[in-house]
Amino acid sequence: MASHRKSRPSGTRVAGIRTPALATAALTSVALLSQTAQANPSADDRPSLEEVEKKVDDLYRQAESATEKYNAAKEKTTKQRKRVDTLLDDVARRTQKLNDAREELGRNAAAQYRTGAAAPDTATFLLADSPQDYFDQSQLMSRMTGRQKQSVDEYFTDQSATMKKRQEATRSLETLTASQKDLRTAKFTVQKKLADARRLLSELTAQEKARLAAIEKRKQEEAARKAEELARQQAQAERRREEAAQQQEQDQREQGSTAPDGSYATRAGKALAFARTQIGKPYVWGATGPGSYDCSGLTQAAWKAAGVDIPRVTYDQVSAGTTVPLSSAQPGDLVFFYDDVTHVGLYVGNGMMIHAPKPGAYVREESIYYDGESSIHSVVRPA
Repeated sequence: MASHRKSRPSGTRVAGIRTPALATAALTSVALLSQTAQANPSADDRPSLEEVEKKVDDLYRQAESATEKYNAAKEKTTKQRKRVDTLLDDVARRTQKLNDAREELGRNAAAQYRTGAAAPDTATFLLADSPQDYFDQSQLMSRMTGRQKQSVDEYFTDQSATMKKRQEATRSLETLTASQKDLRTAKFTVQKKLADARRLLSELTAQEKARLAAIEKRKQEEAARKAEELARQQAQAERRREEAAQQQEQDQREQGSTAPDGSYATRAGKALAFARTQIGKPYVWGATGPGSYDCSGLTQAAWKAAGVDIPRVTYDQVSAGTTVPLSSAQPGDLVFFYDDVTHVGLYVGNGMMIHAPKPGAYVREESIYYDGESSIHSVVRPA
């Protein structure tokens, strides 16, 4: 979505979670399994569970990164295509205007010839590159009226402007072609990584998949405990906010005014209400709704429903607001993951978020710690 990759935002990591590690829910915790299951390659050179987990995790992470590149390239290509269309329409209008002016000047020259006012060198005039060139070739200009001379000057001025527009359109077309190539490359990369991950997963035995599922269940329980801890940390801060809000409302009532409807809590509530109605819809890379979403497509759509426009991709969304500590996160905030900022979810409070996790999964509410505490990059308040 010429290099279109955006520079990665820098910032302090704030305790957190990775994007759904891009393996099946079970694969994210295979590392734990390797401690109890002596997962060494078998005699037939099949990879161990630990190796499969790492490969699948890496493939899905690479696919998600490529998805954000695809989103950025797609957005860039769409804007460039609109610009090219605008330029081409402008060139077409200018060209038609020049053709009309050329015909009009030809008719004027012909009329002067018929009345004996000039020599029959209309072709010389129409082929001249500039008014001065024609002055050098003919005496016709000296016999033209002031309005006719002005028309000639306007003709050559428009001709020069049209040529510049044609050159600009050509350059824009070249840029668009390069962006389309980037878009195709990113799309191919996503598809290739996903296909490789599916192939590795398909080679697991039923017993291996069952063991992985058991490990994942334990990891989800641990994530739930961490979410409860964060909820307790935030509870006191939330009570203070509520007390402050109540005091503000009381002060406003005493002053005869009401609380503004455009508060952050109001907008965040609308964003969350929208996100909740999307739960159960599939993750599809590059999708922005209404039937499916990728991670940044969901957060963008949710805040748009609240009347707030945020950028399309995670690389831009992370800068579209105020960064706050995780301990101060409020419902509606955006929670970003990984050093390369390739995943995002919508915080709902109590250590939970709504997000579009990964290929093969659905929009769901989940602990922000579902993939470990160290992966959260930052929390951003977009409005």
